[in-house]
Amino acid sequence: MPVAVRLHKTVGVKVGGTKIGATKVSTVQVGGGAPIVVQSMTMTDTADAAGTAQQCIELAEAGSDMVRVTVNLPEAAEAVPEIKQRMLDAGCTAPLIGDFHYNGHLLLTRFPKCADALDKYRINPGNVGTGARRDEQFATICKVAVDHGRPVRIGVNGGSLNQDLVMARMQENTDRDLGLTAEEIINECMVLSALQSTELALEAGLRKDQIIISCKVSRPRDLIAVYRDLARKTDQPLHLGLTEAGMGTKGLVWSSAAMGVLLNEGIGDTIRVSLTPRPGGDRREEVYAACELLQSLGLRAFAPSVTACPGCGRTTSSTFQELAERTQEYIREQMPTWKRRHEGVENLTLAVMGCVVNGPGESKAANIGISLPGTGEEPHCPVYIDGRHATTLKGSYEELDVAFRALVDDYVETRYARRGTPEP
Repeated sequence: MPVAVRLHKTVGVKVGGTKIGATKVSTVQVGGGAPIVVQSMTMTDTADAAGTAQQCIELAEAGSDMVRVTVNLPEAAEAVPEIKQRMLDAGCTAPLIGDFHYNGHLLLTRFPKCADALDKYRINPGNVGTGARRDEQFATICKVAVDHGRPVRIGVNGGSLNQDLVMARMQENTDRDLGLTAEEIINECMVLSALQSTELALEAGLRKDQIIISCKVSRPRDLIAVYRDLARKTDQPLHLGLTEAGMGTKGLVWSSAAMGVLLNEGIGDTIRVSLTPRPGGDRREEVYAACELLQSLGLRAFAPSVTACPGCGRTTSSTFQELAERTQEYIREQMPTWKRRHEGVENLTLAVMGCVVNGPGESKAANIGISLPGTGEEPHCPVYIDGRHATTLKGSYEELDVAFRALVDDYVETRYARRGTPEP
């Protein structure tokens, strides 16, 4: 089904740019042809200002352009200004987003410092209120956004959709014998809720360039259908993501299957990969996944990419796996420093290969590539730099790791222009 490319047709929304004390928050452009933005969300107790600020900083350093925190209680609202200040004190100027459900109209009006410290508000129209109070409380949040000059995301969720709207459409389907499935009605209601809420936001005083929309569901086929429909009916920037992607491989595959299709059709201006982390897991994994998705489609570059073979009976040694893993870890460790010091380093390509079949070819295609010996091959490791054989390494894994990292460091220092005096 052909869908018009809309990346350069959406309304542009600026997030951030406010000044807190002597520090100005970074401005992130969403829509209007701007690069697609990566967003993530903390999983700390927002009332823990120190812990939440630290996770915000970590997510931003991992590649998240904006970071969202839940604001659910008075204690959370009170902590927001401190969270923002701690981020700024650490040199992190990523815009901070407040996620509101049920009581956002109360928290934003009772805690004006919270409203001022946040760079964007997320409103869920499905749980902002019931009956006649719904529109009033929704409008209250929008008016706070108007007063503080903040944009909002109208975030419709399949799991918290306005049930009055759903029941009305279900009844219409029965009365008019339309023959729609329950799934089709839910998808239609998602889009309708987003569009109706956008009109309410405009009536409350928000401008078009202050509104972002999302319609999140948990199944890829539904997400694709909903966003294709939404993209035909609005030119507002769209935030993509499965609302609950799941854990590990499942979450990665389902998110990529859905968002990859939409992004390739030009639909989507910000994305989040909502992975369920393992207990005690690393929240940054969802950021790495989102960055890799955009980089795989050629939409943005975030960090040097590492090509590595999957292994087979030719690669019975684990050395190439260990070296590939350590190289990937080393890149992530160095990127906060590299991106401050070296312009364009995110376009660096590396290859860590395990045998002679594809090893030399892939190594030559990368900026820096190493081809480790497979089973039965000579115990040496040719290294290619920009397509030419530069050296041959030998030794234990530890020795290879140190030597290869030294080659990477030297390449970065000599091939990518310095941005000026690095920050301490």
